[in-house]
Amino acid sequence: MEVFKNLYQYRELLKTNIKKDIRGKYKGSFLGILWSFLNPLLQVLVYYIVFPYLMRGAGMDNYIVYLVTGIVPWTFFSSAISVGTVSVKMNEGIIKKVYFPREILVISQVLSGVINFFISCIIVIVFCLAFGVGISIHILAIPFIVIVQAVLTLGILFILSSVNVYVQDLEYIVTFIINMLFYGTPILYSLDQFSNAGILLKLIQLNPMTSIMDAYRDAFLYHQWPDFTALFLVLLLGVVVTIVGYWIFKKLEKGFAEKL
Repeated sequence: MEVFKNLYQYRELLKTNIKKDIRGKYKGSFLGILWSFLNPLLQVLVYYIVFPYLMRGAGMDNYIVYLVTGIVPWTFFSSAISVGTVSVKMNEGIIKKVYFPREILVISQVLSGVINFFISCIIVIVFCLAFGVGISIHILAIPFIVIVQAVLTLGILFILSSVNVYVQDLEYIVTFIINMLFYGTPILYSLDQFSNAGILLKLIQLNPMTSIMDAYRDAFLYHQWPDFTALFLVLLLGVVVTIVGYWIFKKLEKGFAEKL
């Protein structure tokens, strides 16, 4: 309960950090927050042009919408992990001078990522409408899916951001793992293409991001309710990881000022 008490007590600081994270991401760039739209759009364009030539079957029905409904949620996850991992390290100045609950630095990264994601959902809706997929009542499931993804991301970041203070090579390892995980998640391809892949198929199915991607596509693309059983299992995993991650974060927090 301590974390909720701290969040309420320092809610203004949390709001300020979220605003800073959103504005600072593209600070100094000419297009500013428009890059929240352009980044996933450019990725979709590249993969839509190149990927069908690399793998047969990528030319599935509504493949461009399939790409968008995978890349936009993945951008939320990968950006939050990349930036969140170094969030404590990047704020060493204020950590050494002022007391505040350090977990706010991590939580603000996840919440700003959520806000950016909902802004980027405009892209998904535009593509669904432009390519004849349309939208349905099933998009009401999106907020729940976002909560599941945010909880899992938060738990991972509590661990990574605190350990990175002590082992700063971790941020480079994380970049490598994110790149590997991208191809281990059905973003560019369908699981049907790996039906005879044996252990590889099992690993992809066990990837919690696979369930999350499937859920987004069910709501946006296939107009059906997602598999809530799978989502609840991922949520349970996220809650466990968050509890363990927060415990690790609070244990390591005591040495932040000394190590930074």
